Amino acid sequence: WVFLWEKGYQETDSVVSSVTTKVKGVTLTNTSSLGARIWDVADYVIPPQGENTVFVMTNVILTLNQSQDRCPELPDDNTECKENNNCVSGYVSTHSNGIQTGECVPYNNSIKTCEVLAWCPVEDDYHIPKPAFLREAENFTLLVKNNIWYRKFNFSKRNILPTINSTYLKNCIYDPQTDPFCPIFRLGKIVEAAGQNFQEMAVEGGVMALQINWDCNLDRAASHCVPKYSFRRLDNKDPDHTVSPGYNFRFAKYYRNSDGTESRTLVKAYGIRFDIIVFGKAGKFDVIPTMINIGSGLALFGVATVLCDIVVLYFMKKRYYYREKKYKYVEDYEL
Repeated sequence: WVFLWEKGYQETDSVVSSVTTKVKGVTLTNTSSLGARIWDVADYVIPPQGENTVFVMTNVILTLNQSQDRCPELPDDNTECKENNNCVSGYVSTHSNGIQTGECVPYNNSIKTCEVLAWCPVEDDYHIPKPAFLREAENFTLLVKNNIWYRKFNFSKRNILPTINSTYLKNCIYDPQTDPFCPIFRLGKIVEAAGQNFQEMAVEGGVMALQINWDCNLDRAASHCVPKYSFRRLDNKDPDHTVSPGYNFRFAKYYRNSDGTESRTLVKAYGIRFDIIVFGKAGKFDVIPTMINIGSGLALFGVATVLCDIVVLYFMKKRYYYREKKYKYVEDYEL
């Protein structure tokens, strides 16, 4: 077990890794508020570069042409009002879009809410677009470039193997059966391989893990040290726990108008964050662990003798017979 299965004759080392990513894909949307619009990498990959991670926006709530002004707050139990006495000047809560002015103003023809000093008009994120705004994102591709190094053995390699040429890299898509070493992944296939539905996940977002395993036996040729890919969903998708699901965040694009005033487009981005997790260990023959494990094995023979004696002398039916054969009793001559 120690020598054959656990390779007790080897010195081991943990992997040191670096990862870079690149997403490609273009899609078209056509809505009443935005019209026909092309979305490319610069629009939906936020930020452009991350550390061992990449975020791809799949759904979005846009609030266009916001400016600093006074406007009615979104209606809820705390902001709806009948008169000015229901609003407190200077009041702000955790979920407020701005600071109340103390005025009660019409939100629409039937509802009044407290007026706030904020970026107006305030964002309305009560209704998430379904299906996802960028539902074609499942056809986008993710290129993962991974370099690894085993310090003890001064061994380095990358997941773009020496057998891969530029022609193959331009046309391949990862498949566990036909292309297991292609470093380009279709986003929909990553989610599908983890047992999830991409279109469902794209609505509110989530977190996926792309795992790269580098377990290498360096007593063999370097060509046998190759990456193994696996996928799983990291965020909780429990139907019994639906509070704050998915993954989203906000950012804004700011503009300076011709009259000198500032405006912005507020973006609430829903999407899938892909975390690239690299792990593994390498082993290579070394005299010291070999001798240590041989010594430990020999020492176990001594322990085996003691255990056998205990079983034979105390637990077997003929223990008295064995005890008589093992020990010789002598009488004290002087007595």
